Amino acid sequence: MLTLFASDLHLHRDRPESLTSFVRLARGPARRAGALYLLGDVFDQWLGDDDTTAPHPAVEEELRRLCDAGVRVGFSAGNHDFLVGREFASRTGVALLDEVTVIELAGRRTALTHGDQLCTADTDYQAFRVHARDPAVQRTFLALPLAERARMAAQLRHRSRELTALKPDDITDVAPDAVEALLRKHRADDIIHGHTHRPATHHLEVDGRECRRIVLADWYAGDCVLAVENGEYRSSPVAGLS
Repeated sequence: MLTLFASDLHLHRDRPESLTSFVRLARGPARRAGALYLLGDVFDQWLGDDDTTAPHPAVEEELRRLCDAGVRVGFSAGNHDFLVGREFASRTGVALLDEVTVIELAGRRTALTHGDQLCTADTDYQAFRVHARDPAVQRTFLALPLAERARMAAQLRHRSRELTALKPDDITDVAPDAVEALLRKHRADDIIHGHTHRPATHHLEVDGRECRRIVLADWYAGDCVLAVENGEYRSSPVAGLS
């Protein structure tokens, strides 16, 4: 069975080429897959399930058609779209994943996550992450008019970009001890995540087990997807999966 993984698509009205690639994926290779896992930051910005800013409706329609075709679509929240909620899931048919979801993949226990919680050295971001995911904070934010939410989000993003530019790479990458702790907690052999925009496969040993950390590529320079079929793992542009 073909299983597909993608992360950090950052779909936005100003990047129509990414939407074109997503539509090509949803109408092509994903239709013959048993499952498609979208591991966060599918949307460049999601301000609530009432956010109908383009290209959100078009993406929802593609997801709905894909789910109706019998493909399981798992959606993991990222740091750009963590406000995706039950209404979105109901409209599209996707399954909202936990922060860490474990599946059996090619005979290996595989943990799926966006990955931002693993960047524990970035203490400023982790503090914001805890605050932003507080249910009471989210209720207050979502009660605001959409225009006000957009204004606040723009301010936060501008400040975040300023701060991130000042941080060294080892601060904004995942922390090895956090990765090992996740693999140990979930008794996983592998972890697949995005977030860092640093695609690679890392090999490590945890409690005597040979493990892997597979980092997905973002869609800024291309439209790379991880395809797993018959025990083979390969990263490919969408066009290469057809």
